[in-house]
Amino acid sequence: MDKLTILQNVRDLSARFSAERKSRQLRRRLEASDFDQLRETGFLLTGVPVEQGGIWEDCARSARFICELLRTLARGDSSVALVCSMHPAVLSLWLTSPRCPPAFQSAWEEQRRHVFETARAGAWWGTITSEPGSGGDIANTRAVARPNAHGPGYRASGHKHFGSGSGIASFMLTTAVPAGETEPDWFFLDVRGVPWDGSAGVTLLAEWDGHGMTATQSHAFQFEDFPATRFAWSGGWRAIASASSGFISCCFTAVSVGIVDAAIAAARQQLERRHASLRAYERLEWSKTEQEGWLILQAYEGMLRAIEEENPAPLAVTRGKVAVAELAESALQRICRVVGGGTYSRQLPFGFWFEDVRALGFLRPPWGLAYDQLFDQSWDDQS
Repeated sequence: MDKLTILQNVRDLSARFSAERKSRQLRRRLEASDFDQLRETGFLLTGVPVEQGGIWEDCARSARFICELLRTLARGDSSVALVCSMHPAVLSLWLTSPRCPPAFQSAWEEQRRHVFETARAGAWWGTITSEPGSGGDIANTRAVARPNAHGPGYRASGHKHFGSGSGIASFMLTTAVPAGETEPDWFFLDVRGVPWDGSAGVTLLAEWDGHGMTATQSHAFQFEDFPATRFAWSGGWRAIASASSGFISCCFTAVSVGIVDAAIAAARQQLERRHASLRAYERLEWSKTEQEGWLILQAYEGMLRAIEEENPAPLAVTRGKVAVAELAESALQRICRVVGGGTYSRQLPFGFWFEDVRALGFLRPPWGLAYDQLFDQSWDDQS
């Protein structure tokens, strides 16, 4: 399926989602049928290279198109869009690193072919890397992975949360410290059909409570000796993360931008009939909303251009991600003020969108880690 067909398919599906917005924003869980429809659009090919029948070329040539798909989806259903963003984001860890040290290259190539084939065959990929107390930094993982005593692979144990797409994803990315080592590494988990009652090593600790990104099923789990596959490029987690981090931040930011697109358009429609009678304060807030909306688009465009010109462009992308997160929260708050007290009603979407963009601000990199990176990288910036 070619890129333009996929884009049109996603646009059509997002429009149908938009028509159901009122009922969708009351949901507290994902619907498998949405992801069946998304599979039919060809979206899963965002995680497959062109040589295996997908649409990924390289980061510079693919980031903008994939982000446009996510931005389009977010206009229709923000929770679904966020879960979808995990798919290309996770697979980008393999996509953006085709080469590795010679000692691992053969096994790495074989693993890359395998994971891409799962996506081409219809599998959704998600992530469950976050842990309580880690500050969003995977270097602080407390999870451990021990070699399987009865066969290949590892057995992972640890407390993980924010597993967006739980119950939808077939495979989940995670991190753990391999036994006998001091540095963490990347692993992935085959969670197809796995019960959450602890009988297979996975215990549901807490369902997502729906406060911000209401229906992402970002559950918390305890893993005990659960089968895990280590990345074939052992010990390469820092290099892999560096190569993919800019693209991942762009994916998450695209969801924020799509929400702001939808919110400003809906607010304009809501205010059209009475814009001439708005009070001075409301006029000021609306003018600032449109200004911040414009600035969001400039920051987002800057992120994409940085990826296209200098992959992974960490400083420019982090600056853009933080700027969009702050501006989106501010713009949605202003919209709520202008529209008025009705935004507290579940009959209007603005309060939901406000919490959505606030939640997205905590995604990779989360606030504290993002500003650590901004400070540290600024001293190396020669621009």
